Amino acid sequence: MSDIATLRRVLQQTRSIAVVGLSADWSRPSNFAAKYMLEHGYRIVPVNPRYDEILGQKCYPDLASIPEPVDMVDVFRKPADCVPIAEQAVAIGAKTLWLQLGVVNEEAARIAADAGLTVVQDRCVKIEYARLFGGLHWFGVNTKVISARRPTVLPHQG
Repeated sequence: MSDIATLRRVLQQTRSIAVVGLSADWSRPSNFAAKYMLEHGYRIVPVNPRYDEILGQKCYPDLASIPEPVDMVDVFRKPADCVPIAEQAVAIGAKTLWLQLGVVNEEAARIAADAGLTVVQDRCVKIEYARLFGGLHWFGVNTKVISARRPTVLPHQG
């Protein structure tokens, strides 16, 4: 489910993102993506048992430990780790399971989809946000997708 309409809908309806595998190391892709989304109005909930805090946000050891609901579970883990994460995403009532670039696990996707979650695999939430809402030029990626169609309201604005 990674067509443009689905990606746009997910990013517009999402307010909070639990980032599983978020690293405190600023040079790691998970940190870069989470910081970008935080700066674009999303609430970021770090999930990594190694840290107490990342990007100024309280960090949790697993999804079950998060005390408030989250809309999206964004996974920066290897594909073999995704099935229990998908099960936890279902258990906490997330709306979307998003597996980052290079992460594909069909069993995890089936578990989430069967429970009614939207599933995105092998995509970067940061890149998709920038591509769909006009920020690709900020970090120099050219996808060769040209469109004059821009949303009138960005997801974090309403």
